[in-house]
Amino acid sequence: MSSRGALSPAPSVERSILSIRGQKVILDRDLAVLYGVPTKALKQAVKRNIGRFPKDFMFVLTPEEFTEWRSQFVTSKADRIGLRYPPMAFTEQGVAMLSSVLNSERAIQVHIEIMRAFVHLRRFIATNRNLARRLDRLEKKCNAQLKIVFDAIR
Repeated sequence: MSSRGALSPAPSVERSILSIRGQKVILDRDLAVLYGVPTKALKQAVKRNIGRFPKDFMFVLTPEEFTEWRSQFVTSKADRIGLRYPPMAFTEQGVAMLSSVLNSERAIQVHIEIMRAFVHLRRFIATNRNLARRLDRLEKKCNAQLKIVFDAIR
């Protein structure tokens, strides 16, 4: 994170990460804000370099996904500005590629923060999985002990 305060704090990056099609992605409009460029300029840069963005790096939301996303996340008229077209969704690899396409000092710093956010998210998910497994084991153990108690009461 830059000490100049030019970048958004990591939590706002983490809030920008959505789950779409079972993948963790960041939408073009959120990336444009982070990179400090208009969404239109970001999309143009991607289109000029489309060969760098295979479907596992970036995809465009389907009309159904776009409608569902708009209904869930867009609540004011101000948020609808620039939403005539479905957004592009960038996976972690797509974000890495995008930073090379935009190629500026800010893009490098933003890329670093976004990668940190994805790593933090992976750690959080792994921790929750471990906790879920431990709770399952505890529940099975308690259920066995409770069964013994109920059998004794009967």
